[in-house]
Amino acid sequence: MSQSILSLSEFKADASRLLDSIRDEPGTLVLTQNGRARAVVEDYAQYQAREQALLMLKLLAQGERDSAQGRLSEQEQVLADVRRRILGARPDHA
Repeated sequence: MSQSILSLSEFKADASRLLDSIRDEPGTLVLTQNGRARAVVEDYAQYQAREQALLMLKLLAQGERDSAQGRLSEQEQVLADVRRRILGARPDHA
């Protein structure tokens, strides 16, 4: 993944081509205003993938905290609870 730095004015002048560029070759554009970094532009699919990865890391960290504090459940019980919730959520379930 590459990173390019350009001014907001440069981005405005060539926005369509630059957006196509980050879609075709994943990377980020750091936009500056008055010489300071102000925003980051990236392809939406790349953004979604990073957000999913961060969510997984947060879940992993929460699991490690739960484990360290002794908040554990047997796998069979967890799966049974999930099945019960799924079946209970079905509108045609009697």
